[in-house]
Amino acid sequence: MKKLTTTGIVLAVLLVTGTAWAGGESGLYLGASAGSAGIEVSDGTVQIDDNDTAFKVFGGYNFGIIPLINIAVEGSYVDFGTAVGNVSGNRTETSVTGWDLFGLVGFNMGPFSVFGKAGAINWDGKSAGGSDSGTDPAYGVGLQLQIASFAVRAEYEIFTLDKVDISFASAGVSYTF
Repeated sequence: MKKLTTTGIVLAVLLVTGTAWAGGESGLYLGASAGSAGIEVSDGTVQIDDNDTAFKVFGGYNFGIIPLINIAVEGSYVDFGTAVGNVSGNRTETSVTGWDLFGLVGFNMGPFSVFGKAGAINWDGKSAGGSDSGTDPAYGVGLQLQIASFAVRAEYEIFTLDKVDISFASAGVSYTF
């Protein structure tokens, strides 16, 4: 019994460390996420602080060249939904969509990993007062569980636009080819 227990422990340690040192799945990945976006506009007469359902479709490439570390580049199309607020006492709606590009760095702990991301978003905003667009910084953090080529992830991202701050909490899935 002692020999069987020792063999089991040694085998488990080898399997866990092998998984940890293997890094994340390397290659092209595609995925989608949905969640809640908080949109806050700070522009004198405009008062908007609202949440709406948001989604994104993303793709990227994980280089997987360093053990325990993931380095990736990722882009996505994101729709932050519609926020409702007031302009000089009148109801108004604002919607924002955009294309973003991030660099990601993650730390693997077996099938789990944590990651940080930094980049920029090229956005378009529409409201009753007209439309606006621009390119501004974005960053975020996340947690991922990867089993073979499938991954489940949770993220929190912040987009700091001209006069609009957006926070986006989401959960999603991805597949690595």
